[in-house]
Amino acid sequence: MPAVPPQSGPPAAITTANGTPPPTPAAPPEEPRRTAFAEGVDRLRAAATTEPGRLRIIGALLAALVVAFGAVTAWQMTDRAAAADDVLHKSQPLSSAAADIYRSLADANTAASSGFLAGGQETADSRDRYEKDIDRAAAGLVKAAANSDPGSPAAATVAKLNRLLPEYKGYVERARSNNRQGFPVGGAWLRFANNTMQDQMLPAAEDLYTKENQRLRDDYSDATPYPWAAIGLGVVALAALAWAQHRNYRRTNRVMNHGLVAATATATVVLLWLVVGHSIARAGLNDSYDHGVRSLNVLHDARIASLKARGNENLTLVARGAETVTVKDAQGVEKSVDVYDNRFQQDMKDLDKGLAAAAKLADDDTGEKPVTAAQGNMEEWQNRHATARKDDDDGEYELALNKVIGAEGATGECFDSVDDNLAAALKHEEAEFEQAASDGLGAMTGLPVGAAVLAVLGAAGAVLGIGRRLSEYR
Repeated sequence: MPAVPPQSGPPAAITTANGTPPPTPAAPPEEPRRTAFAEGVDRLRAAATTEPGRLRIIGALLAALVVAFGAVTAWQMTDRAAAADDVLHKSQPLSSAAADIYRSLADANTAASSGFLAGGQETADSRDRYEKDIDRAAAGLVKAAANSDPGSPAAATVAKLNRLLPEYKGYVERARSNNRQGFPVGGAWLRFANNTMQDQMLPAAEDLYTKENQRLRDDYSDATPYPWAAIGLGVVALAALAWAQHRNYRRTNRVMNHGLVAATATATVVLLWLVVGHSIARAGLNDSYDHGVRSLNVLHDARIASLKARGNENLTLVARGAETVTVKDAQGVEKSVDVYDNRFQQDMKDLDKGLAAAAKLADDDTGEKPVTAAQGNMEEWQNRHATARKDDDDGEYELALNKVIGAEGATGECFDSVDDNLAAALKHEEAEFEQAASDGLGAMTGLPVGAAVLAVLGAAGAVLGIGRRLSEYR
C-alpha cells in the first residue's frame, strides 16, 4: 500500500497529569495614566538638567516674584488709601456731624427754657435760636441717615431721634402756650419736654456720636498699619534678582545684565516708595489723630457740658424746687437739693475737666487762646450763678431771674462767651485735622497704580535679561 503522508489537524489538547487544562497566563498590568502635573514635573526636571532650561525656570520665577510684589503692594495700598480717604471725607465729618446733632438738641433745649423764663417777653432772637437749632438737628439726622447702613444700630438710633424730635417740639409748644396764658401747667410741660430730651434724645444722640467715633477709629486702624506682606515680598524679590545677577556674573564674567539691572531698579523704587510713602502717610494720619481728633472730641464734650449746664441752670428757675434729690455733703451728711441745680454743678465739673484737657492738647497759641478764654468765662459764670442762687434762695426770684437771663451782667453772657470760644477752638482744630490728614492721604497718591506699572516693567526687564542669555545658546 502506498504510504499516506501525515495530515494536518487540530493540535492535541494539553492537559495536566490529572487531566485538567493548565491555567491561562495573566495579561501584564496596564501602566496607570499619568497626570498633567506629573508630566509637567518631569519636563521641569528634564529642563533643569540643561543651562537653557535652568535659565527659563529662573526667568519665570523672577517675573512671577516681581509681579506678585507689585500686585500685593497695589492691593494693600489701595485698601489703606481708601481708609485714609474715609477718615478725611467720611468718618470724621460724620463724627463731627453727630456731635453737632447733640449740640443742636442741647442748645434747642436751652433756648426753649430761656424763652420760657422770659414768658411774654420772649425775644425774637431766642425764638429764632430755638428754631434754627431744631432745623440743624433735623438736617444732621438726614445726613446721618443717608450715610448709615440699612439695619445697622446707627440707622436705628437715627430713626429713634427722627421719631422723638417732633414729639419734643410739641411738648415745648404746649409749655409756651400755657405759659403765655399764665397757667402753671406750662412749667410741667417744659419739665416733661426736658425729661424727654435728657432721658431719651440726648442719650440717643450720644450713642450715635459714640458709634461714629468708633467708625472713625476703625478707619484709622485700617489706614495706618504697615503693609508687611508687600514689604516682605519686595525684599524676597530683590534678593532673588541679586542672586540671579551674581549667578550670571559667575558663569559669564559679565558685570551687568541690562534686563536684570532694570528689574532690580524698578523693584527697588517700588520698595522705597512703599516704605517712605507709607511712613509719611502714617505720620500724617497719626498727627491728625493726636492733634486733631483727640482735641475735637474733648472740645465737643466740653461744649456739650456747657450746654447742659445752661439748660439745667434755666430749669432750676423754672422748677423752683419742685423736684429735689438727696445728696451727701463733704462731711457725709445727707441733704435735699434742687435736682436741676445739682445737675448744673456736675455739668460744670465736666466742663472744667474738658477745658483743662483741651488746654493740654492745644499745640499752638491759636488753639490755646480760645480755650484759656473759655476757662475764664467759666469761672465768672460760676460766680454769677452763685449770686443768682443766693437771691433765689432769699426769695428774690425776679432778681435771680434777671441775673440769669438779663441783658447785662447775667450768666447768659458767660455761657455765650464759653460757647463762642469753644466754637473758635473747634474751627481751629478741624483745620489742623484736615491739613494733617490731607498730607497723610497725599503721601499715598499714585502709589497703587505706580507700583503695578513698575512691577510689570520690572517683570518685563527680568524676562528680557534672561532672554538675552538664552539667545547665546541658539
